Amino acid sequence: MKNMLSVIVLAAGLAALAGCSTPESRINANPAVFARLTPEQQQLIKEGKVAIGFDQAMVKLALGDPDRVRERTDANGTSEIWSYVTYEGDDGLLLYRGYYHRYYYGWGDPFYPYYLAYPTRREYEHFRVVFREGRVVLIEQEKN
Repeated sequence: MKNMLSVIVLAAGLAALAGCSTPESRINANPAVFARLTPEQQQLIKEGKVAIGFDQAMVKLALGDPDRVRERTDANGTSEIWSYVTYEGDDGLLLYRGYYHRYYYGWGDPFYPYYLAYPTRREYEHFRVVFREGRVVLIEQEKN
């Protein structure tokens, strides 16, 4: 019985870790994309950072999939905006940060199980990347 409990705890721990997307896990899943980069770009991605000129595949390696994607058209043309959001309670409790907390019912929008039931949650964008012609032209991030 003790061995069975150990196996269950180990399996639960591995499942939790598998859901967490890190630059290292994304690099391991996309070695060809990572291999084509310069050593400077590779180092930034390993640190979870992006730079002006990165393409979308590079940003996904560094940050993961965005929480929200928008398109903007202005006098300078059309750009794509990737947003990474955080949810907090009024008490400052971090409720959600990261794409990997999502799950889907069919092909619809993501559903956030307990965040929806948290009546005083606040959503704010902590990181934004703007692409023009497939390359990063602007990076905005919240300062701590």
